[in-house]
Amino acid sequence: MRRSLRLPPAALLVVACALWGAATVLNKALLGSINPVTLLVLQLAPSALVLWLAVRWMSCPSPRRSLLLPLIALGVLNPGISYTLSLMGLARTSASVSSLLWAAEPLMILGLAALILGERVTRQLVLVMLLGAFGVLLVANIGGAVGTVVDIGGILLLLGAVFCCALYTVFSRRVGEHVDPVVVVAVQQSAGLGWALTILMSNTPFGSVEDIPAIPGGMLVASAVSGLLYYAAAYWLYIAALRSVPAAVAGSYFNVIPIFGIALAYAFLGETLDPIQWLGAGAILVSAYMLVRLTNGIGAERPAE
Repeated sequence: MRRSLRLPPAALLVVACALWGAATVLNKALLGSINPVTLLVLQLAPSALVLWLAVRWMSCPSPRRSLLLPLIALGVLNPGISYTLSLMGLARTSASVSSLLWAAEPLMILGLAALILGERVTRQLVLVMLLGAFGVLLVANIGGAVGTVVDIGGILLLLGAVFCCALYTVFSRRVGEHVDPVVVVAVQQSAGLGWALTILMSNTPFGSVEDIPAIPGGMLVASAVSGLLYYAAAYWLYIAALRSVPAAVAGSYFNVIPIFGIALAYAFLGETLDPIQWLGAGAILVSAYMLVRLTNGIGAERPAE
């Protein structure tokens, strides 16, 4: 019998966003000493192991063969390609800016969900998403209007990661309806781990096998903890919620991530934003509040499986 998390979808999504925001700050600290691809492997390995143990403990049924290849492909996309780009970008930008740039994802999901899944898009929802996108532009501070040194390459890497995650959300919405959430995440993160290991063994400037023996034990533990938070726990909650709400609705909650990311980056990394970036942060947070109001109750009528 398939088991599922019984919390309301909104609670699952908010907790997932809190975990992503917290792990982003921890990732930024770790990237000061560990190369991006090396860190990704150190995070995904314990995450995949714990997820498969959960699959066994919960006696989850295996997915149909027809769904296995799509699940693997989605795992290569995210967390494989997506978080390879994300960690490379995070190494070149602040945790605060990285958290805020992820607020571009709901707008991408909105368009992709409408095109691919045929989900209905209202005028109010579009206006709110555009407000969030405007906030993202201010946070990125592309023109460096207030004298901030902006790493365009880092921002483009992060936006590429965001686009991969948007594709992942849209296609997972369709595939995830037929497979237990923990199985979905276990298969996908194993596929992502395979992608990351392939790059690691290629000995690129972004990480190599030789990096691992030189990493202190404390950082190895911190990497494992961040992986369990970012990948195992957060994605399990997210996929569980995605079974009950439209992709655009689930994606709208990503605008909550900056609330946690900025606060924790200030508390633990001492990061601050410039005035124009605070203006952008305000636009994003207003957009997040309005999105939650607009989407409140959507999907609640679907019966739990």
